[in-house]
Amino acid sequence: MNPQAKLIFVTSLLLGTTITISSNHWVMAWTGLEINTLAILPLISKSHHPRAIEAATKYFLVQATASTLVLFSSMTNAWYTGQWDITQLTHPTSSLILTAAISMKLGLVPFHFWFPEVLQGSPLITGLLLSTAMKFPPITLLYMTSLSLNPTLLTTLAVLSVAMGGWMGLNQTQIRKIMAFSSISHLGWMAIILIYYPKLTLLNFYLYTMMTAAVFLTLNSTKVLNLSTLMTAWTKAPALSTILLLTLLSLAGLPPLTGFLPKWLIIQELTKQDMAPAAIIISLLSLLGLFFYLRLAYCATITLPPHTTNHMKQWRTNKPISPSIAILTTLSIMLLPASPMLTTII
Repeated sequence: MNPQAKLIFVTSLLLGTTITISSNHWVMAWTGLEINTLAILPLISKSHHPRAIEAATKYFLVQATASTLVLFSSMTNAWYTGQWDITQLTHPTSSLILTAAISMKLGLVPFHFWFPEVLQGSPLITGLLLSTAMKFPPITLLYMTSLSLNPTLLTTLAVLSVAMGGWMGLNQTQIRKIMAFSSISHLGWMAIILIYYPKLTLLNFYLYTMMTAAVFLTLNSTKVLNLSTLMTAWTKAPALSTILLLTLLSLAGLPPLTGFLPKWLIIQELTKQDMAPAAIIISLLSLLGLFFYLRLAYCATITLPPHTTNHMKQWRTNKPISPSIAILTTLSIMLLPASPMLTTII
């Protein structure tokens, strides 16, 4: 892709995100979401592969539908209450429509079907943007309207998302699809705590973004897209494979890694809110996700590739690990001791 064109699209992404997260008026928030959608489409379809074109088309249709629902929800609220302010979304029908719209934008169950397909058709770096940066504006809208949302509906969507994200990721061999189901599962954890402790949702999102960025950048560095090539990637860059193992275990939420921190705080807060059954259910469902993270980690570092493999062995490279991967991985592994500081910040 032409560097000038790429610069325009990336700048538009930053602009759209900034407009949405800093706006008080629904129309400005909607404008930011639209700019974001239009800016990411060329980045998804830049390879001109039929699957990439299909992914861009699916993404456009889903996001356009969700944006229409956001606008419809805000107009309904303005019709009944005379308020266009984002924080004044008080009409129950409007908040229900908004929950559906944002769930569609994020890929929460039952509006999750588009996300694995779109991620599978995108390049790894675009997949990273779709999993992290593109979810930030919708999450901020949920954060701003959290007082008006329906707790039962959000808890149901969250539990279903953790269940489906773990369950549907079990049988996958494509790493981008596994990361998509991982994202759906993490979104469930964010959604369940949103009404009771919104800042914890944002903390979870920031830590998830950090860990996912470390995984995607490592995969991009080793040019790995599925499990069979992941099995032979250790010969090319052993240090990166070890880094990937630790980051995946952190994403799974195992102590004493960073990924355990948001799960621990969310379970603690749910117990305080007399929602111990919900906490138990999502904790048990996250074991499904742990299975496929362990599978990825096993393929990355522990298995020796079979001698009958069809994949060519890769030469070991002495290329140094990129500083961004090193910093993100260090944060993804070692932030748990800083949890008292993080909890006082939020």
